[in-house]
Amino acid sequence: MSAAKPSATIRYTALRLLIFVGCFFVSGVAVHFGLLPAGAGGSNVVWVILLGLLLSAPLSFILLRKQRDEMSQQIVSTVDRTKARLDANRTREDGVTP
Repeated sequence: MSAAKPSATIRYTALRLLIFVGCFFVSGVAVHFGLLPAGAGGSNVVWVILLGLLLSAPLSFILLRKQRDEMSQQIVSTVDRTKARLDANRTREDGVTP
């Protein structure tokens, strides 16, 4: 198996943000044209942000499975390398101190 791409976290985050922006835009248009109810008083922007978050979460979960798996593999391999380095440092002989 090949190593995970170094930008897996950045790619996942950018795609997740893109999905949110798209959902935010669609929610804003739907509220503007009365397809969805508007927020109470002056809370329209907050309402549209919440709708965007509510719509983008399940879409991101379904659409970004591959990117999430790549990011997870990258994180696991980084943690494993760090653990191996710490174990190697622990097993070194303590007699050599400057």
